[in-house]
Amino acid sequence: MKAKLGMSPIAWWNDDLAELSDDVSLEECLRQSRSAGFTGMEMGRRFPNDPAVMLPILKAADVTLCGGWFSGTLVDEEMAKNQDRIQPMIDLFKAVNAPCIVYGEVGRSIQGDRSKPLATKPKLSDDEMKAYAKRLTAFGEWCAGQGMPLSYHHHMAAVVETEPELDAFMRHSGEGIPLLLDAGHLAFAGGDVLRAIDNHHKRISHVHVKDVRMGVIEKLDRTKQSFLDAVALGAFTVPGDGSLDFGAIVQRFADHGYEGWFVVEAEQDPKKNPPLKMAEVGHKELMRVMTSAGYTVETQGFPNA
Repeated sequence: MKAKLGMSPIAWWNDDLAELSDDVSLEECLRQSRSAGFTGMEMGRRFPNDPAVMLPILKAADVTLCGGWFSGTLVDEEMAKNQDRIQPMIDLFKAVNAPCIVYGEVGRSIQGDRSKPLATKPKLSDDEMKAYAKRLTAFGEWCAGQGMPLSYHHHMAAVVETEPELDAFMRHSGEGIPLLLDAGHLAFAGGDVLRAIDNHHKRISHVHVKDVRMGVIEKLDRTKQSFLDAVALGAFTVPGDGSLDFGAIVQRFADHGYEGWFVVEAEQDPKKNPPLKMAEVGHKELMRVMTSAGYTVETQGFPNA
């Protein structure tokens, strides 16, 4: 089985908490992640939107674009508005041969609002979840029809956060909307990562190997502290530095035959946790558990022309 290892630039520049950002260029970010062994990088705010500009940067760094976040609003807004907003991203991602666009629901979400405690996260009724899942399926089918598949990201402080919410979303949605399984977000939400992989492996198309510091999470006052407060306190980290057993998690993906990207997404204070050092820690741990699970990790970055 083959696997690819990527990173998210959120370790270098945090789009929600500017104070958790390193003053490094895109080129330096790519250089550091590649030197740690990663061959892919998800898109961040310092990436150019012109493929003619982006491709030479990726080629020089020997890195491919392995995904990127789209802020969807289908829980509240009509599909046409989301189609109009995502179309330029579809065109860009096709031009640079990215594998998928990560759909993150921001409608009703409190994930970016530091004034909203975790306990006030939005919840959908059964009927709302059914209608939402149906819309997402149709939107995913439309995006795939445009030549770029989506991967749905369950997320803390959003409408699909907990394991029961994820199960309901998956039950009411269809194959037209594949799943991004994020170990850290599910563990933060109190879910069972291995059980979720077992239940939904047929639809998983992308994986975020985010680790958590359960000691930080368990001390949170969810009636007073927000998702961003948790991030600032260090709730997330890279595999090998947190509380999750990625040996068991990666083995479970292998048991179900998953092949594709495993992306380290670990937002934390780059001054306390230097991104290059953390990238090296994460890569070392992933290579250990990937090898044990029988994966062959691809080492080529930008494809040979």
